[in-house]
Amino acid sequence: MTKHTASANIHWHSSVVTKQERQDLNGHKSCILWFTGLSGSGKSTLANALHKKLYEERVNSFVLDGDNIRHGLNKDLGFKPEDRQENIRRIGEVSKLFVENGSIVLTAFVSPYRDDRDLARRMVEKEEFIEIYVQCPVEECEKRDPKGLYKKARKGEIPEFTGISAPYEEPVDPEITVSSDRISIEQSVEQIIDYLKNKGIIR
Repeated sequence: MTKHTASANIHWHSSVVTKQERQDLNGHKSCILWFTGLSGSGKSTLANALHKKLYEERVNSFVLDGDNIRHGLNKDLGFKPEDRQENIRRIGEVSKLFVENGSIVLTAFVSPYRDDRDLARRMVEKEEFIEIYVQCPVEECEKRDPKGLYKKARKGEIPEFTGISAPYEEPVDPEITVSSDRISIEQSVEQIIDYLKNKGIIR
């Protein structure tokens, strides 16, 4: 994959409205809620349920979903390690823009490699990246198989499928771990909301 470098003729323009001023306008801090976990673990379902709860509490938020992004921004990428890395790099850059806008962005991606998730973490300030590990045994994910992907992977129809023919590197020290095979979506949402309130990100 081609390495992306900035042209010497491109210059950064600072905004006349600061991130702090946008946060003050929204009435809450901004951050990335980075949902990671195996396919079928419930990342997108949880992210969207949390998004609805935040909306009800008048919190400015937006969901970036892995499948949706691959329909547009990242439709040129495959699933080889280098493509997965570029996929996460782009999502990290987009997420950073939401943080600068004073919003809370929820990203739901398998993002199987620690280095790639750490890259996204380094794009924003320390307290602005919250890694949420949606933990679920691969056996349970395969049992759920909402998109029929595990079935195809077992037949060899999907190469390099995370959890079957490609690795998933679990987070070492995530800010939040949600055991989606043990607690309900509602309980998981409350767990995350409590964290955000305890950290002073939302009221």
